[in-house]
Amino acid sequence: MRNGNVELVKEIARLAKSKKKFRLMEVCGTHTVAIFRSGIRQVLPENVELVSGPGCPVCVTNDDYIDKAIEYTREGFIVATFGDMLKVPGSRSSLAEAQSAGGDVRIVYSPLDCVKLARENPDRKIIFLAVGFETTAPTAAATVLAAKAHGIKNLFMLSAQKLVPPALRFLLKDTSVKVDGFLLPGHVAVVIGSDAFKFLSVEFKIPGAVGGFEAEEILIALKSLLEQIDSGRAEVTNDYRSVVKAEGNVAAKKILAQVYEVADVEWRGMGMIPASGLRMRDEFVAFDIERVEPVAIERTKKKTACRCGEVLRGLVKPTECPLFGKACQPLHAIGPCMVSVEGVCAAWFKYGGNNFTW
Repeated sequence: MRNGNVELVKEIARLAKSKKKFRLMEVCGTHTVAIFRSGIRQVLPENVELVSGPGCPVCVTNDDYIDKAIEYTREGFIVATFGDMLKVPGSRSSLAEAQSAGGDVRIVYSPLDCVKLARENPDRKIIFLAVGFETTAPTAAATVLAAKAHGIKNLFMLSAQKLVPPALRFLLKDTSVKVDGFLLPGHVAVVIGSDAFKFLSVEFKIPGAVGGFEAEEILIALKSLLEQIDSGRAEVTNDYRSVVKAEGNVAAKKILAQVYEVADVEWRGMGMIPASGLRMRDEFVAFDIERVEPVAIERTKKKTACRCGEVLRGLVKPTECPLFGKACQPLHAIGPCMVSVEGVCAAWFKYGGNNFTW
């Protein structure tokens, strides 16, 4: 452990003496993995508990979205997606199973790869699975603009972009969710800015700290939260100033606003959250596959003991799920929290709280 980190841990321990219990929530899958990988949980005082929120976009994507994507493969579309979507379970199967059954599912590393894919397959219709938070949504918007500028008519989006601030507001209105402060997502804040989270302190009197992803940066943000709680303050601090600005990335927000508008969307495990997602504006309807060629799917309620929805709200730890590490493991996951590399359950399973890298 570096000397700077040792001092930060000591300061956190000193601040933690002033309260019986601190419950701090990180709302970024990258933070979840970084916290485990660096062993931060093990060096914090026992009364400082870190819980994970809905910070993994793959994990909060609903069953019916996967079902629609699978149905499009059956109808002959090329479905392009990031790799972590392949094993996400729908109500009956996954994209990996659809691919094994002959569906044309292709892995891409950027939405912009789909522009080339569309050009190379002029007689096929290409659908990109636009899943993500504010971090990836601007690239999807830029892809739509590029396709329109180049007259590409066989590229479409199946959109499931979600917005983090409305989800946090929804969580805080749930009286069963107990949180003393938020470690806020640095990647999201790069786009929307740290000011976008001010409502936490203004409306709910809950402190927040935007943090980076190295061990030292996470500890600095946690210390900031404890200092606020210790002094009875509730602010939103930017502890990732080297990357995050108060106003965010103006150019990225402009592209987002040009292509998308805010919409009510459903989150897996949380239900419908008002104004928490994005849908393409009417002037870009030609790229919205659900409005161009909608598919009918039978909505089936999945019967499973999976507690992913409760894990995503910080109500239970993954180890409290009866399936964790038994029927549900990364190679044969039952819930999405075990599928994604940023999933809470996957992080608990992989690291088990015993790995240190600093």
